[in-house]
Amino acid sequence: MIDRMAEASPNLPLPGGELRSVLALLVKFLFVGVLGVVLGLVVTFLTIEQGSGFNAVAAGPWLAFPRNGTFNIDPYARAMLAHSGEMPLGASEGLAFVARSDSAGDAFDPDCDYTLTGAAPPGRYWTLTLLSPSGFLITNKALRHGFTSSEILRAADGGFTVAISREARPGNWLPIGDARKFILVLRLYDTEVSAVAVALDESKLPKLIRGACQ
Repeated sequence: MIDRMAEASPNLPLPGGELRSVLALLVKFLFVGVLGVVLGLVVTFLTIEQGSGFNAVAAGPWLAFPRNGTFNIDPYARAMLAHSGEMPLGASEGLAFVARSDSAGDAFDPDCDYTLTGAAPPGRYWTLTLLSPSGFLITNKALRHGFTSSEILRAADGGFTVAISREARPGNWLPIGDARKFILVLRLYDTEVSAVAVALDESKLPKLIRGACQ
């Protein structure tokens, strides 16, 4: 009777082979779990650094996030806003566009000159700001960080040209300062573009042309 109870007892140790199989299976599960966490963190980090998300709308070098000011914001966009501390425009307020490269698709190089030319989409008011990738103003001797639609110098057809460079330029000049990286943010206020952002094309926004480099 005692022998039969011992055989049926669940507390008996597993044979060596079975124990090794169980441990190997647990190690595999642990490895897959850790790998999944690491990959998730890497993807989130790259998404935040590149400033992209599921709801991004591209128009040439410009990216917009029409859902950032709504309850439908995706988790990656929420993480980007938490990282930068930016307060997004509400859906009824307007829309912000971010450029991290020129119209040829090349990333901004602070040692190069750029020309922003064209016209902004229709709206009551807009602002153009040069910022660090983290969303902070970049220090420069001219103490100039951007332009507004009410102060920028325009051509006869209503278009405008902005020179973006370290050295001073005549007309609308936006200094890069000593920044190693920078982005451009175009904010449109009280505009109909936010309602048709999914159909926005590159011709509706200013072009960014790379010039000479140091």
